[in-house]
Amino acid sequence: MHRTSPPACSNLKCLGAAVVKDEFDRFRPSPINFMNSKFMHEAIRLSRQKMRSNQGGPFGAVVVRGGKIVGRGWNRVTTANDPTAHAEVMAIREACRRLKTFRLDDCELYASCEPCPMCLAAIYWARLKKIYYANTRRDAARIEFDDDFIYREVGRPVSRRKIPMTQLLRREALAVFAEWKSKPDKMRY
Repeated sequence: MHRTSPPACSNLKCLGAAVVKDEFDRFRPSPINFMNSKFMHEAIRLSRQKMRSNQGGPFGAVVVRGGKIVGRGWNRVTTANDPTAHAEVMAIREACRRLKTFRLDDCELYASCEPCPMCLAAIYWARLKKIYYANTRRDAARIEFDDDFIYREVGRPVSRRKIPMTQLLRREALAVFAEWKSKPDKMRY
């Protein structure tokens, strides 16, 4: 099979979906893309619903495992007074709680917007296998959610960041790391 341009069609199911041409020269929508659209629609629905009901900003996310949603989240920064309560983080927290694990390596995340640096870090720590997103971070910047500053800060040397960082008591803290390294019953993550 190879991907090719979709045929003209009036069937709503094939509009917007990738179309695969098989060995019999028939066009059919790719089922994976229907599932992807279904989950992305849910992330976008959450963002709209929760924004309209003043439960948060215009961001939604879902975590999917085996074709089923296992975690939902929306931006709750202002309603929870928690700057870490972004949609992706909330969806990851719910998925981990429901699945009773901190590793989501067999899961995918669908987000209504490209993840910010904090959410991207959480996604990597959770080891999600794939991210799908709708709006870009530039789209978010146009409505005054500008994460580019943080993206730039992360790449700067500690001494050149806007928020001053001062190292204290390293030797004492290193002793804890040494203990962790030799701890026989530790759970790695």
